[in-house]
Amino acid sequence: MKKILSFIFLSVLTLSSLAQNVDFQKAVAKFRGTTGVTAVATRVDHKAAVAEDDKATGTMVIQSPDKMNISVADGKEQLDMNGDDFTMIMRGREYKANSKKNNQFVAFQAVLTAIIKGDGTGLAEVPGVELTQKGNIITIHMDPTVGQAKKKRMMFSSFVITLDVKKGEILTLRMNGRGKNYTEYSFSGFVFKK
Repeated sequence: MKKILSFIFLSVLTLSSLAQNVDFQKAVAKFRGTTGVTAVATRVDHKAAVAEDDKATGTMVIQSPDKMNISVADGKEQLDMNGDDFTMIMRGREYKANSKKNNQFVAFQAVLTAIIKGDGTGLAEVPGVELTQKGNIITIHMDPTVGQAKKKRMMFSSFVITLDVKKGEILTLRMNGRGKNYTEYSFSGFVFKK
């Protein structure tokens, strides 16, 4: 009886994962085959110790197969992914990382690349990636500590991306820092170039 219940549970879990993957494929289908994507980006930088959030607007530019740049506040604040390399400019300081050398960005880079390519078939094998769905919204939670040895204090505790299955667009990208601090980008006005 336990074996039958385990089989049923695993089958339901597998079907649920497959359904989410099918919806993920739908959500990112517009990215497949495009030469580039642009959108309006709005950034909210939340510091728990500060009363008001810092807000700025700018653009997001995506180029296939694995380049993305989010630039706000007239380019003073940026998040740039070029393959395995990440560059962040925050509050006048530049930070560089490589997902092959810094385990904090492995899942983040894998998910962003899957979205840009419009194909998430390999996401199930990436440690720390969890997809959930509520209605037409897919939430991808990335925990950089899963399956990784902690070598030093991490800048981010997790990353969260939401996708709209119907619109086929990225809604938000959130980078959770220490404590209750976070930086969240929301996106609108997508233009997909062929």
